[in-house]
Amino acid sequence: MEEQKKYKAADNEAHIHTDFSKDMTYGEYLQLDKILSAQKRLSDHHDEMLFIVIHQVSELWMKLILHELKAAIASIEEDDFQTAFKTLARVSKTQTQIIQAWDVLSTLTPAEYLEFRDSLGQASGFQSFQYRMIEFALGYKTEHVLKIYEKDPELHSQLEEAYHSPGLYDAAIKALIRKGFPVNESVIKRDYTDQYESDESVKAAWAAIYRNTDKYWDLYELAEKLVDIEDWLQQWRFRHMKTVERIIGFKQGTGGSSGVNYLKRVLDHRFFPELWDIRTEL
Repeated sequence: MEEQKKYKAADNEAHIHTDFSKDMTYGEYLQLDKILSAQKRLSDHHDEMLFIVIHQVSELWMKLILHELKAAIASIEEDDFQTAFKTLARVSKTQTQIIQAWDVLSTLTPAEYLEFRDSLGQASGFQSFQYRMIEFALGYKTEHVLKIYEKDPELHSQLEEAYHSPGLYDAAIKALIRKGFPVNESVIKRDYTDQYESDESVKAAWAAIYRNTDKYWDLYELAEKLVDIEDWLQQWRFRHMKTVERIIGFKQGTGGSSGVNYLKRVLDHRFFPELWDIRTEL
């Protein structure tokens, strides 16, 4: 009986494709030869592999976040809120994956990191251009970081474009205007390279939406999706800060930043300030 079961199981898998002489394989589709050969340790220390993989995986997730944020902005501009909600929900779920990556990296002890830290030279996560583009897309603009990328003119050009472009919150505010909310003209005509500052007319609009959720359900849902994204990003920043503190204490970062002190300062920044302020006033 047992033998018969084995034969039946084998028959059920008889159609598994095994001849790939003319067909594309899974590895070829994903270009795994490139991905899995991209971990080049600069030292002989075992734990450097962990350090490289965590950062590469995080960069891949950030690539997806940027892909989805761009699509979400386009959807909001077309008042296609349902598509935007799905896309922004995917951004939030992706953010949770990056946050969990810090838990894995925190298994690296100070003694282990010191074994290969000098091999990094001035290379630092502070220089992540994708993270800067995420910040730009969310309205956090810092001109001084652009100088870091002058070594690569094409990359620098991409960052310059993102630096001067309206972001996710700008798209949301324009949606408020299209729905008839009176928003100060200065908000829309502002220089997008400037840090976004809280505006009373925008706050009044969001407050009206939260007080009339049935009437403005799409905008209410959009607001909550924005809060989700900022919440998760701040949690990412916090886990980053605590992981760095756990591994190097208050040493200066390899890229020259003040390390933990810098990471603590950015925790005070708010991307969508009115959406947080109204919670006290409702």
